[in-house]
Amino acid sequence: MPEPSLVLFVCPHASAKSLIAAEYFNKRTAEQGAPFRALSAGTDPDKSVPPHVVAGMRGDGYDVSKVVPRRLTRELAAPARIAITFEPDVGAYVGAGCRVERWSVPAVSEDYAIASKVIRTRVDGLISGLTR
Repeated sequence: MPEPSLVLFVCPHASAKSLIAAEYFNKRTAEQGAPFRALSAGTDPDKSVPPHVVAGMRGDGYDVSKVVPRRLTRELAAPARIAITFEPDVGAYVGAGCRVERWSVPAVSEDYAIASKVIRTRVDGLISGLTR
C-alpha cells in the first residue's frame, strides 16, 4: 500500500485549531479508507494541550490529554501535499508543490463548540475534495 498523502494543519500553538482539525481529519479519512493522514503543528507550540481543549475534545470522543504539541519544521512539512494554516505563514516551511490554504475560524478559547463545528465543516469539505 502506498504511503498516505500528508495534510498539515498549522496554528500558532498546535494545541487547539490545528489539533482539532488533524484529529477529526484522521478519524474521517480512516473511516472512509482514504489514503490521507494529517499532522498538527505550530510555529510556537504550547508545552501541553490546554484543559478546555482537552475537555472539549474528550466530549467529542478524542483523548488528547497526553498529546505534546509539535513544532513546525521544514523536515516535518516536507512531505505535505496540502498545508492548512489558521494563522501562521507557512511558506518558509512547505515545499514548492504543496498547496497552502488559510482558514479563518473563531477562537477555540472563546467558544469551543462553535470553533470545533466550523473546523469540522471545513475538514469535511477538504476531504470531499480530496476523495472525489
